[in-house]
Amino acid sequence: MIRSLFLAAGLLTVCASAQANEKPVLNIYTYDSFVSDWGPGPAIEKAFEAICDCDLKFTAAGDGAALLSRLKLEGTRTKADIVLGFDSALLEEARETGLFAAYGATLENSNLPIEWGDKDFLPYDWGYFAFVYDNTKLKRVPTSFRELAAAPDDLKIVIQDPRSSTPGLGLLLWIKAAYGDEAPAIWEALAPHIVTVTKGWSEAYGMFLEGEADLVLSYTTSPAYHILAEDDATKSAATFTEGHYMQIEVAGKIAASKQQALADQFLAFMISAGFQDIIPTTNWMYPAVKPSEALPAAFDPSIGEAPALLLPAAEVSAIKSKALEEWLTALSK
Repeated sequence: MIRSLFLAAGLLTVCASAQANEKPVLNIYTYDSFVSDWGPGPAIEKAFEAICDCDLKFTAAGDGAALLSRLKLEGTRTKADIVLGFDSALLEEARETGLFAAYGATLENSNLPIEWGDKDFLPYDWGYFAFVYDNTKLKRVPTSFRELAAAPDDLKIVIQDPRSSTPGLGLLLWIKAAYGDEAPAIWEALAPHIVTVTKGWSEAYGMFLEGEADLVLSYTTSPAYHILAEDDATKSAATFTEGHYMQIEVAGKIAASKQQALADQFLAFMISAGFQDIIPTTNWMYPAVKPSEALPAAFDPSIGEAPALLLPAAEVSAIKSKALEEWLTALSK
């Protein structure tokens, strides 16, 4: 009996010691490409864990729009402490869930092309949507949506679904911002060129690289990846005279999180050099904060004389349903 009591006491001591040594866990929901081997996730996880004395866990949940759908489904039961991967087009819809708390930090030394005053969501990068093509194969590059629509039917593009993908939603808003009430006609003319509509960006870009389409919806910065990571200058982004729609990617803190202090620490880290300097050559976007060193020349921000387009978040919320209905109608004909 005495021996059993000593053994039990020893086990309790071991368990208590193990619990004392357990590190707090910070759960972050994000999109698939962020946590890929070539994405920023692994490097950011290593850098933050070096300063937080915690265990940072990323959970991939598809693309940005799919991420919001999952969060809506989970509601207050979500295991997320932070959601990283919404963009400016999803801000109001995400805010309306009532799941987010104000982050209480200020974006200093901003590198954004617009002022940022949102108190619920903090930006970490930004860029412009564009159609990327192989400059050794495509000789007549469209310079507008009208030119793309009027091209021979054998010119094929691959795009993403706006219901699950932030680039897909960005294209929807890009055409709406450029053409307004003419958007349905543009979509109807584009429909014959669309090979397929993928759930997310990774699938679409993979199809393009495999030669299944002439152009893919991506970013003006996508060619920088091929130049810097692959020493391949064959990919270019088409400049459209209507302008290019801007995307600003953000993160937000879940109000019900039990790791409030740790979440605040991560958000502060997110706008520091330790995070921001990783973004350009892993997520292939512009950092939200001015970089500590000049970006490589491959990140030339020029989109020609074309204007930058961005609809206010409140306006996006008001027109999204109509724009989606126009898109679905055009593609179903």
